[in-house]
Amino acid sequence: MQVDQLLRLDRLDLSLVWGDEVLLGQEIGGVTATDLEDPARFLQPGEVVLSGLVWWTRDGDPAKTDRFVSALRDAGAVALLAGEETHGEVPVQLADACREHRIALVAVPAHTSFRAITEAVYVRQWGELSRRPTDHHALPENVRVDLDRVLEGGASAGVLLERAFAHLGTPACYLLTGSGRTLARTSEAGELPARRAAEALRGTRGMTVRVDADDTAFDAWHLHLPEGNEVPPRVLHEIAELLGRHRRRLDRRRKERRQAYEELMALVGAAYGEVNGVENALGSCALPATGPYTVVVASLEPAGERADGVAALTEALSHLPSAVFAVAERPGGEALALLAHEDGGEPDVRAVLGEVWPLLHACRPKAALHAGVGGPVGTPADLGRALTQARYALAAARTTAPAAALVAGLEDLRGLETLLAGIPTDVRTVYRDTVLGPLLQDDRASHAVLLETLEVFLRENCSWARTSEALHLHVNTVHYRIERIESLTGRDLSRLDHRLDLRAALLCR
Repeated sequence: MQVDQLLRLDRLDLSLVWGDEVLLGQEIGGVTATDLEDPARFLQPGEVVLSGLVWWTRDGDPAKTDRFVSALRDAGAVALLAGEETHGEVPVQLADACREHRIALVAVPAHTSFRAITEAVYVRQWGELSRRPTDHHALPENVRVDLDRVLEGGASAGVLLERAFAHLGTPACYLLTGSGRTLARTSEAGELPARRAAEALRGTRGMTVRVDADDTAFDAWHLHLPEGNEVPPRVLHEIAELLGRHRRRLDRRRKERRQAYEELMALVGAAYGEVNGVENALGSCALPATGPYTVVVASLEPAGERADGVAALTEALSHLPSAVFAVAERPGGEALALLAHEDGGEPDVRAVLGEVWPLLHACRPKAALHAGVGGPVGTPADLGRALTQARYALAAARTTAPAAALVAGLEDLRGLETLLAGIPTDVRTVYRDTVLGPLLQDDRASHAVLLETLEVFLRENCSWARTSEALHLHVNTVHYRIERIESLTGRDLSRLDHRLDLRAALLCR
């Protein structure tokens, strides 16, 4: 595993502070965590060094920083992974020292644990070693032969999991996604609700091994043993490698369906789509020709290197046991999904996604993850209308929680602000300029004062006294300003419809 490969693991959310192509191409031989001022005697060549920077102080001697980094260089370390939790950032002084001594420097956000980084390195190394020809295996020969046979026969993850642990007395073990969805479990493992499962993955109890695959933080697989001491680590890693082979086969099948999904979503999103074309595309995606259907649109900011929004939405919808669906990426990074509900049932998609969404957000805490859910429709001809509704709801979610994670449905369009959020930006701009007119002229300081007065006056339900109190003005001054606003805009603030016009224009800014 090379340093740049570690950086590309989006589940860790690492960011490069300094390092060139040569340094990032170095092989990682191990991991050491230290906060000693001089860690040289504990380091081995080829290691990445994890440090919480407890030893560093803002008013400290720069020579201390230089000694620490030079010790890494002399020991042959390939990179320094510096935690941001202690100081809120990676110090510039440290970056300068790493540049001088040619040590790659990587920032570790507060929400990423050093344990997660260590596991990522050693799981990848174990997977690479286990794929090489060798006569040394932790799993007994007969077990490996049996597992290879059932894997080639197309066995499910549940069958593979049960057989893999049978020779160990079948301890409780779960195969989980990052959001806590149970993919499979051994017969000794009881049901585990998604929220508890997600907490277990992030806790310290038991043993968790990530299944190595081309995945994202949202759809990654994890082997979790509540009692970690029941299974030797080498055995667990070999089982994880087997499940990784199974996962890669499933991923290849999904990729084969990707084009059909994209063609369906392009037809649903077309302004004047042909119903016959949509019906044919539904069949190509193994979706029924009749509803009820639900359309969901999601966005992820900032987006990852791959279609992480599609991965997040796919994982979220997989928590719905009674729905079949197709998901594809649309221009601009939008993830679009079409659900067909089996047996004519119409689950509350908005409610289910609302429960799952915080679990997904915990997989990428710095990301703003939003979704909009349209109302159920009965025929393919109505899918365009459902998409419009979903996009309006998505805009409402972004407006309500721009930097967080939220799912919104039509029932969440309860105010003028959320309703206006779904209107295209260029339309909102024209409306704002038309209604507010001269009040938007930046060259007149008095106009900014009038805008503030208008906002407060409307917020205070057009109460002269409360507006006067909020702005610390004499009530006569408020009267003068409102008269001036009415004169400039041509609106009469004693009329409800004119008040709504001005309120809407202010919200369009």
